[in-house]
Amino acid sequence: MRRIAVFGATSAIAQGFLRAAAAQGDALFIVGRNAERLSAVADDIRVRGAQLVHATAADLEETWRHGELIGDAERTLGGLDVVLVAHGTLTNQAAAERDFTVVEREFRTNFLSAASILTVAANRFEEKRAGVLVAISSVAGDRGRRSNYVYGAAKAGLNAFLSGLRGRLAPGGVSVVTVKPGFVDTPMTAHLPKNALFATPDAVGRRIYRAMERRENVVYVPFFWTFVMGALRLIPERVFKRVTF
Repeated sequence: MRRIAVFGATSAIAQGFLRAAAAQGDALFIVGRNAERLSAVADDIRVRGAQLVHATAADLEETWRHGELIGDAERTLGGLDVVLVAHGTLTNQAAAERDFTVVEREFRTNFLSAASILTVAANRFEEKRAGVLVAISSVAGDRGRRSNYVYGAAKAGLNAFLSGLRGRLAPGGVSVVTVKPGFVDTPMTAHLPKNALFATPDAVGRRIYRAMERRENVVYVPFFWTFVMGALRLIPERVFKRVTF
C-alpha cells in the first residue's frame, strides 16, 4: 500500500490515476477546487478498493496553503510516499495574445502553483530521504508552437524545474517523474476534433501509475510522442517559424 497525495484530483487524467491506485488498495489524500466533484471522485475510488480516501477542497493557486495541505496529507495517511501534481488549464491562446493578465493567470496555474507544491513536498521527502514526486506536464512544453505557445511556455518552465529538481533530489533517494501526455480525450480538449492520436484518461492514468512504481524520469504518454516530439525538435527554426499548427 502506498500513501499518495493527488493535487488536481478532479481532472480526467488524475481520476484515471486514482482508479489505478484504488485497484492496488492505496491510501489516498485528494485535493481539488470543486467540492462536489471531489466528493464524487472520492466515492468512486472508495468502491474501487482504496484503503483510505480523504478529500479536501482547495484552490491550488493559493500557494500559502500548500504547506498546510502536505502536512494534512502526512497526518491523515500516517506518512506520505508519493505526491502527484495533476492540476492545470489549457490556455486560450487568442485571449492570451490580447491580454497579458491571461498569460499571468496561466503561468500561475500551470507552472507557479505546481512548483510551489513540488517545493514543499521535495523538502519533506529530502529530509526523510525517500519518496516519489510526479507532475503532469505536456508535450507542448518541448517546443513553442504558434497555436499554443503560452501554454507550452508554462509547461516548458515546469519541465526545466522538474529536471533540476530531479538532479537535486537523486542523491537523497527521492525520484522525480515528469509526465508528458500528448492529446488526451478529456473535457479540457472537448472542443478539439478527435483522431487516432488521442488517448483515453484511464490509459494515461495507468501509465502514470506504472511510471511512479518504476521511478521513471521522463515519460511520454502514449509512447509514440517520444518520436513525434524528437522529430519536431529537429526542425530548423527557419522552417519551424512557418509552421501554423
